[in-house]
Amino acid sequence: MSIDPRIMKSLLQLQMLPSLDLNGNENVLSTTTGADGSSMFDTLLQQYMAGGTGGVSTTDERSAYANMMPTNGLNSLMPMLSSMNAQPDSNSGDSAGYEAWIDQAAAKYGIDPTLIKAVIHTESGYDPNAQSSSGAKGLMQLMDGTARGLGVANSFDPQQNIEGGTKFLSYLMRKYGGNEEAALAAYNAGPGRVDRAGIQTDSDFRSLMSRLPDETQRYVTKVLNAKSGYSA
Repeated sequence: MSIDPRIMKSLLQLQMLPSLDLNGNENVLSTTTGADGSSMFDTLLQQYMAGGTGGVSTTDERSAYANMMPTNGLNSLMPMLSSMNAQPDSNSGDSAGYEAWIDQAAAKYGIDPTLIKAVIHTESGYDPNAQSSSGAKGLMQLMDGTARGLGVANSFDPQQNIEGGTKFLSYLMRKYGGNEEAALAAYNAGPGRVDRAGIQTDSDFRSLMSRLPDETQRYVTKVLNAKSGYSA
């Protein structure tokens, strides 16, 4: 199971709070015990590990945990649990510093700027120095050979990377007739692999995605979800 580091960090921060706050209230995660003697922290962590739904992330889940806690500690703990949802992922980055270059590339190559932002968000979390184990570099994670073909001399230069990545994305959108899901699959897995899978349209992608790596299937979903967030 993949553990969301934001949830783990929040649980650990709560566990590390002093056993008494300035008002004399106990830290219920440390002091409250169940029938088996386990602390509330242990219980929350075990349920999170077993749940597979992303941890303390929904109103129903927070309410369920609330019912397990004594009232005297609930008032101080619930705001912190609620804040887990509101806190942005520290790795997700911020597009603000790159807006001008994104808009410029979007206009030049006819690509929706929210799609560019979503690709950057998913590829690198807006870290211009990101480098994958396979050698992909920069904001839009360009491989060296691809970067050279796109005229990118330095993939760690944000402006060059956005220009090159958007140019490549534009090529893929044209190749697949504006079918976004097919183009995104090709951005991740390569157009050759997508073509061999028999995918040319979004409908093809949905029916034949099992022919592509799981990573690519997840990638397309992540980018589209991120795009929805930037479009809101």
